[in-house]
Amino acid sequence: MSGSVIRLKPFYYIHVLDNNANVTTVETGPQTFTVMDHQTVVLKETPMIIVPPRNYCIISNPVLRDSDGHVVTDSHGQVKLHHGDEEIRFEQEPFPLYPGEQLYGKVSPLQVVAPLTALKLRAIRDFTENKISFKAGDEWLFFGPGTYFPRVEVQVVEIVRATIIGPNQALRLRAKKEVTDRRGSHRQTGEEWIIKDEGAYIPDVNEEIVKTESAVILTDKKALQLRATR
Repeated sequence: MSGSVIRLKPFYYIHVLDNNANVTTVETGPQTFTVMDHQTVVLKETPMIIVPPRNYCIISNPVLRDSDGHVVTDSHGQVKLHHGDEEIRFEQEPFPLYPGEQLYGKVSPLQVVAPLTALKLRAIRDFTENKISFKAGDEWLFFGPGTYFPRVEVQVVEIVRATIIGPNQALRLRAKKEVTDRRGSHRQTGEEWIIKDEGAYIPDVNEEIVKTESAVILTDKKALQLRATR
């Protein structure tokens, strides 16, 4: 395409290789671009990535940016990349992909967490959010209703749904490891306890539901013989 003229429409871009410097750059529209003899168009006219409101996309090998948000290049003018890493981008102006960047999957809507449900999340690398430090392997819950904004450091394990405790019912819970329950009581690994409060209950990541207990109705002619297990 040497010597040719490319009329780039708005929100379109191309990748141009400089054969003298072996550097690939991005040209964005709207513009009329003339391909010089030492240049080769390695990516033809391509529409920019558009992320509408309440959507996101994942970019593999994202470009490195400085503190002002400008793309960082090396001494030859080639953009620097976070090789092997990923970046999540939310609603913003349409943007091109720099040489080496790739769109992972497609632009997707944000996940809405319904009432009486929660997302079980797991950190896959160390990070800090809102002055709270998370270590790889930590797990926690994101309670609904709400919109979950994903992070590359966090994996969604599963959706946890609330269990309804009705009248004359209770939930028997077991601690997966040492944990402080929502009432402030410290529980040892394997310890079991009862939740009698009526309504919806979502177990913590370190709790598991053993079963739902039903009340036994006692009359003046009926009694229960009980034995302590500890």
